[in-house]
Amino acid sequence: MTNYEQVDFSPILAETFGEVVTHSPVRDVRLASGKVLALVTLDNGRDHTRPNTLGPATLQELNTTLDTLKARAAAGEIQAVGITGKQYILAAGADLSDISKVGSKQNAKLVAQFGHHVLGKLGELGVPSFTFVNGLALGGGLEIALNSTYRTVDASAAAIALPEVFLGLIPGWGGAYLLPNLIGIENALEVVISNPLKQNRMLRPQQAFDYGIVDAIFPASTFLENSLAWADAVLGGRKVDRKNEPGKIERLTKWPIAVKMARGMLESRIGTVPKSPYAALDLLDKAKGGTKAEGFAREDEALADLVTGDQFAASMYAFDLVQKRAKRPVGAPDKSLARKVTKVGIIGAGLMASQFALLFVRKLQVPVLITDLDQARVDKGVAHIHEEIGKLEAKGRLDGDAANRLRALIHGTTDKSAYADCDFVIEAVFEEVGVKQQVFGEIEKFIAEDAILATNTSSLSVEEIGAKLAHPERLVGFHFFNPVAVMPLIEIVKTPSTTDAALSTAFVVARGLGKNAVLTADAPGFVVNRLLAKVMGEAARAVYEGTPLLTVEKAFAPLGLPMSPFQLIDLVGWKVAAHVQDTMATAFPDRFYASENFHQLAELDQVVEKDKGGRVTGWTKSAEKVLKGAVGTDAATEAEILRRVQDGLAHEIQLMLDQGVVPEVEDIDLCLILGAGWPFIDGGASPYLDREGASERVFGGTFHDPLIRGIAG
Repeated sequence: MTNYEQVDFSPILAETFGEVVTHSPVRDVRLASGKVLALVTLDNGRDHTRPNTLGPATLQELNTTLDTLKARAAAGEIQAVGITGKQYILAAGADLSDISKVGSKQNAKLVAQFGHHVLGKLGELGVPSFTFVNGLALGGGLEIALNSTYRTVDASAAAIALPEVFLGLIPGWGGAYLLPNLIGIENALEVVISNPLKQNRMLRPQQAFDYGIVDAIFPASTFLENSLAWADAVLGGRKVDRKNEPGKIERLTKWPIAVKMARGMLESRIGTVPKSPYAALDLLDKAKGGTKAEGFAREDEALADLVTGDQFAASMYAFDLVQKRAKRPVGAPDKSLARKVTKVGIIGAGLMASQFALLFVRKLQVPVLITDLDQARVDKGVAHIHEEIGKLEAKGRLDGDAANRLRALIHGTTDKSAYADCDFVIEAVFEEVGVKQQVFGEIEKFIAEDAILATNTSSLSVEEIGAKLAHPERLVGFHFFNPVAVMPLIEIVKTPSTTDAALSTAFVVARGLGKNAVLTADAPGFVVNRLLAKVMGEAARAVYEGTPLLTVEKAFAPLGLPMSPFQLIDLVGWKVAAHVQDTMATAFPDRFYASENFHQLAELDQVVEKDKGGRVTGWTKSAEKVLKGAVGTDAATEAEILRRVQDGLAHEIQLMLDQGVVPEVEDIDLCLILGAGWPFIDGGASPYLDREGASERVFGGTFHDPLIRGIAG
């Protein structure tokens, strides 16, 4: 095995220019027993909006710190080492901008080896080491904890995760070996592979404790005090129970079965193109035996292969879009033009309106008004919102006082004059132009002249919705994605008459809601639904031509979307899907497919059968009756269907750019990543279409240069 002490790390240490160094100062803490714990506090000197990261210079300083502590432990000066972070943050992992610049495979391997070299010392200090996870702990941040002897967590920590597979990598600083040997193979598969593939799902502190990733959990108000007292007790002989730590029987029997099942699940859900999930799976499989040094060496090789591969290059393009472009929306007017929002109005009291109300009241902390046709509907909507607030309180995400404050901010009525002091009013009514025109017309007479109106339409013309308003210039499209609380994207739609003040207000409100906003022109389907309609339409076309349902489902797997076409249709609702397809087919009859049978299927209680994992397994009997006689005999192959959808997407994206729907192709990729879950390892849709040759086939060019497409050497 590699002796990291003998490795020359100078090539990567020479590339530290511009790194925001996370320092590792130490202070001695005398515990109640009289023992001394040397406490390291990671701190990059920035506020909590810039998390601690672990670049080469940071690791070099930490390496020196740990060497000094090891010498002090040997001299008997300290009896333990603790490591924690600045307020709210332990560390957000490796600095990805540094990793993306490593160049050669050898340098990529050095990055992996250096992380192992430094973090591995936490388990070799000669005294126990404790990581006090006081906040955000992602990737290398969590691996700091895993390399330590013991771990505690702050119950209010923002998120805990190993998200590397989401980025086209693997946990490369010990996570792939240490985690399964700490919490068992099934739990490790969930954390390392399943969660990243579920739109980068993170763990909450209680979940991390339940899995056994951390040994103790303490409230925020006394976290460090309790952690130090707990560490003192452990040093004094307190037993630490790790109920999920795998034994011999798990390693021999459950381990290989779990890995085999996970492999089958991956192949059926994402195909075999993505490399990082399978690389991680192999590492987890081999972690059942052998030494830590062997496990670390396997991680070194795997990380080096992935960092210099095509998919990581695409991931970094996507990561840059989400981290930078999403935070500085192209085309957003100056925020100083925005109207101050002190009260929000929501037209409607159904499920969507309730989701809006809960989000607005939680994030903006302002009064929120909901209205509907009758008081019974209003009362039902308010009760539902109160119930959801209660669930958050029960989970510990809100304390009692905060929950009561939020409930007090929600008001419901049938009296439209209550909109008079609302600054921002959004509709959540049926997806039909006439209905939206009517409700806006009814309230416009009550609201202030400078109040902003917003429509949540998913595909209709915003300009047409506002055509009957006295002041259409204050109307914007404000399109959320389901589920409202989770999906990070809002498409903000500008009509030819929308003022900069209205637009600016919309962007400021979106930011206040914690969402990423992208500006689009008022075109059918905007961005996400226009392209998803292409996907769903091609799926429907193939079925009606005579292709078996499961063949169609499998054909779309290489796209890597989180759901197959008919899973997606079933989620958004068949009536909504049919309506969107009609809108798109009406606008572009030569390019979008719609069928009357869609509406017949939409009238059924259930259209497709699904297994426990949510995957489509076939049509229901009632759906088969609707389709009988409507389906042709011209079945297409999986390859033919995939090529049709690839070429259709490439054509549509090029047309959207020509028509100025968004300023640049990066905005389309950003929308699809945030609004449709397009995988990071593809870099979004356009690099994928370049890589697959669809761009060349359709318009004889590419959307990006070779590096972004991920086909450079």
